[in-house]
Amino acid sequence: MGFCFSKLRRSREIPISSSSDAESPPHPYYHHFPFNTATPPPPPPPPPSIPSSSSLPTPAPLGRILGKPYTDITTLYDLDKELGRGQFGITYLCTEKSTGLKYACKSISTRKLITQKDVDDVKREIMILQHLTGQPNIVEFKGAYEDSKNLHLVMELCSGGELFDRITAKGSYSEREAAVVGRQVVNVVHVCHFMGVMHRDLKPENFLMVSRDDDSTLKATDFGLSVFIESGKVYKDVVGSAYYVAPEVLRRNYSHQIDVWSAGVILYILLSGFPPFWAETEKGIFEEILKGNLDLETSPWPSISNGAKDLIRKMLTVDPKIRISAADALEHPWLKEDGEASDRPIDSAVLIRMKQFRAMNKLKKLALKVIAQNLSEEEIKGLKQMFDNIDTDRSGTITYDELRTGLSKLGSKLSEPEIQQLMEAADVDKSGTIDYMEFITATMHRHRLDKEENLYKAFQYFDKDNSGFITRDELRQAMTEYGMGDDATIDEVLDDVDTDKDGKINYEEFVEMMQKGTVEFPQQLITTD
Repeated sequence: MGFCFSKLRRSREIPISSSSDAESPPHPYYHHFPFNTATPPPPPPPPPSIPSSSSLPTPAPLGRILGKPYTDITTLYDLDKELGRGQFGITYLCTEKSTGLKYACKSISTRKLITQKDVDDVKREIMILQHLTGQPNIVEFKGAYEDSKNLHLVMELCSGGELFDRITAKGSYSEREAAVVGRQVVNVVHVCHFMGVMHRDLKPENFLMVSRDDDSTLKATDFGLSVFIESGKVYKDVVGSAYYVAPEVLRRNYSHQIDVWSAGVILYILLSGFPPFWAETEKGIFEEILKGNLDLETSPWPSISNGAKDLIRKMLTVDPKIRISAADALEHPWLKEDGEASDRPIDSAVLIRMKQFRAMNKLKKLALKVIAQNLSEEEIKGLKQMFDNIDTDRSGTITYDELRTGLSKLGSKLSEPEIQQLMEAADVDKSGTIDYMEFITATMHRHRLDKEENLYKAFQYFDKDNSGFITRDELRQAMTEYGMGDDATIDEVLDDVDTDKDGKINYEEFVEMMQKGTVEFPQQLITTD
């Protein structure tokens, strides 16, 4: 621009007389015209001085996600304690400086948004949050801000805990309470569909209570996999979470009715304590979903009302063309406000099963890592090279995208949910990436778990005083190293592993835990020969 302005100035420059030449004869140009005896008009003034490009203020850099100038979020909000951690970033408690109001700030590392698809997905999530904000049972969106390192999404603070956390904390609850929760879940589906959005990842973890009040509103909080519904489009991406995926997603031919199926699965768990399609591995879960054999006969279903079972049948209808819509489900006699759902308490065994289903076996993950740390170089030959090949940016950790790309190069046919399952299973410390030891843990050959010396070494790691038991204090000491030493987690582990309920874990209980329900990893990764 500076060059063009300079050129413009030069083209308009003309000779200008100085004040000392005021009495000089007229310009020779006028002597060609004798009739012109008047004083010639003054020449036009020079153009205004235009600053060179070097003196112009430097424009603020634009963020590659939002396309707007960078914003220092700390000028607007005080970031406080960490609330949660995911694949791309961390959620913090934050306080708006101008009002003192509390919000949740999801800070996404832009360094981890490697591909254009990653960027497009985040931009779409922001657009959907802006589109849906203000609707019932959907988290309020405050705004998006970008700086040189992070994208910050500021949203309504939902401090009442996850859906299943609140329910399992109760001593008991009734069908009517389940209907109140179920109605809010189905209402999210209805609002999304009415507003032209398909959620695609409805699960209990994505629903939070606004407060800890008993009558607190339930809100959907994660729209990272959501898309705007396009009329006539057939969707093929396999997305969602294993237990909640509709059969047509697995067949790669679906539309918005998948959300009704997922809501039906949540309602089934609310009434029975476990998912309708169950297996020890994700592959097994998918096979059960495709079979579609819905159990509404075994315990506790004989004690559940016919109205509840009728609604679940309609929501978990395999054929999406005849599956009930969210709008019609809200008018179902059992689900609608002041409907026929009973106040009679549901069997307490349902709550126990729900808690066991919800709780991850964190102790087992740590024990696997201990075993991996004790394997010889001979036992893990080839895995170091494989790790380096997948860790393409040489950061020392593997991101989700690096894992997906690495598996693809190995010829893996894993679906997106299966890769996510592998990522979550391997990422013990929940950092959103897999470090070298976590990778070794996730990929070591399955038969090594059965080796007596490996299991005993792992047990000894926790049993610090060699008493033959892992006590609560020893458990807390070991798990604190991984940021999991809170009392709630310790209680979960003991409830799950301590079968004789003496408040400690003996060797037999430890071995039983280690040998049941092991996650199956891709054959390409677990082969070390």
